[in-house]
Amino acid sequence: MHWVEEAAKHAETAEEHSEGIGQYIMHHIQDSHEWNLFGYHIHLPEIKVTVPVINYSLDLSITVHTLMMWFAALFLILVFWLSFRKKRLIPTGFAGVLEAITLFVRDEIAIPNMGEKGGRQLTPFLATMFFFILTANLMGMIPLFATATGNISVTASLAIVTFLATQIYGMKQNGIIGYWKNLAPHGLPAPLYVIIVPIEILGLFTKPFALAMRLFANMMAGHTVILALLTLIIALGTLVIAPFSVGMALFISLLEILVAFIQAYIFTMLSALFIGMAMFPEH
Repeated sequence: MHWVEEAAKHAETAEEHSEGIGQYIMHHIQDSHEWNLFGYHIHLPEIKVTVPVINYSLDLSITVHTLMMWFAALFLILVFWLSFRKKRLIPTGFAGVLEAITLFVRDEIAIPNMGEKGGRQLTPFLATMFFFILTANLMGMIPLFATATGNISVTASLAIVTFLATQIYGMKQNGIIGYWKNLAPHGLPAPLYVIIVPIEILGLFTKPFALAMRLFANMMAGHTVILALLTLIIALGTLVIAPFSVGMALFISLLEILVAFIQAYIFTMLSALFIGMAMFPEH
């Protein structure tokens, strides 16, 4: 029965090996208080504030994803400042690219969904959202950096901003009473409002929830697949699979760049659509 014992040992080793790889993948996807920079583990400050009134501990710790959001914001501020510090009638170089994207957001996303006045007014908000999400998405493709938008807390925060903007501009355009009156269609039989009104109120929350989950799931899934393909070489313990693993990982990486642009566009487009529907419920 020696071969049975050997098989059991190999199975146990393989199971432990696979658990180690799984933990490795989760470690690189999840948020952390340590930033691995060129082999050095930089411990980020952990800050916890206790609210005395309700005796609740508020976690304000700086994590890797928090750091990535700061880097994305700082990068955008520097890029726009350097590109437009000299006023020109026709921007050239990278400034022309930034202007073209901003005009696309205004003419193809903001104005069609929110009208001429509302679209122009909210173009800075939507353009900021687009550039921030795009930058955060792409940063995850750079070694030493992480994908902040692969964190549900980050995408949920962005969705909450859209939710608040939807309610504020909806009430600003139609008035507080008018906005809530337009929540359900007019002219329906009275008993139907018992069903329609709760559904519409629930819809106010399901829309931003879908925004948060879509961006989070797409960004997290891509990096998970890339890491799984690369660790497949270690899991199988052979270099024969290396060309396939590396080739597929490279293909998925290129696809991830496209997904980064698409997800930034979809989040911005749906945000504009939701705000426009609140401002003009009859359309």
